[in-house]
Amino acid sequence: MTAMSPVFTLGHSPDPDDAFMFYAMAKNKIDLRGYRFEHRLEDIQTLNERALRGELDISAISIHAYAYVADKYALLPCGASMGDGYGPIVIRKIPNPTSQIQNRDVDLREWLGGRVIAVPGRMTSAFLALQLYLGKFEHVVVPFDQIFDAVNNGRAEAGLIIHEGQLTYGHSGFGKIVDLGEWWKRETGLPLPLGGNVIRRDIPLEIRRELAAIIRESIDYGLAHRDVAVKHAMAYARDLNTNLADEFIGMYVNDHTRDYGKRGRAAVRKFLGDAHQAGYIDRLIEIEFVE
Repeated sequence: MTAMSPVFTLGHSPDPDDAFMFYAMAKNKIDLRGYRFEHRLEDIQTLNERALRGELDISAISIHAYAYVADKYALLPCGASMGDGYGPIVIRKIPNPTSQIQNRDVDLREWLGGRVIAVPGRMTSAFLALQLYLGKFEHVVVPFDQIFDAVNNGRAEAGLIIHEGQLTYGHSGFGKIVDLGEWWKRETGLPLPLGGNVIRRDIPLEIRRELAAIIRESIDYGLAHRDVAVKHAMAYARDLNTNLADEFIGMYVNDHTRDYGKRGRAAVRKFLGDAHQAGYIDRLIEIEFVE
């Protein structure tokens, strides 16, 4: 590469798992092969919207959103966030003993039917997973970090929790109704594909492959230097202590993140295919990975 090498915009969320994943790139711990990156830290719903407009060269997005940007972007084979038996959680206020619901899907769906659920964005994978689980439902969109407040103040009767709320809901006074990642694995045997990294299709293929290799090296560096990478990620951990942040990172930066693998690729196709068949996505797309 020369001094005239292009600068690539790289969008990711200000969360501990993404901070961990991109630590080595942000701090020049690996060979960036002459490329430069402008890190744009924004919440996932904003990144989804920016991807619709094709604004960033590389971006983390919801797998749900990929259905609407596949004409502009290809999926990178690394950087996935998958819930293998766990995932977004629907919560409510801890009920009194006389209002318990049975832990069966029919009872859970019956309880949720007709209730307003606070969701973190209609293009999030969590929202699509809840549609697949529940069908159509009443909802209100609020920022992901305000969902607990929306349930507490009565704006919604239940909330769809992503990010670190999956670990802290119990300490915040809420009870779990359903874990959508657990349900999805029970139904399909596959992990629930939540987020991925995409790259613009108009970037030459050889450069796309180089950029994918750099991102994978960054993930590998974090996993190999876990203590310092977690320490870096703590700046984005909000209310998590180091142990919880490390646990959260482990949930979403792992072997699936290094590469989707056959199961991960099958999960993406199943997730978006089922959503199309159910009428929640109006297009059946060709899912392309940078190989």
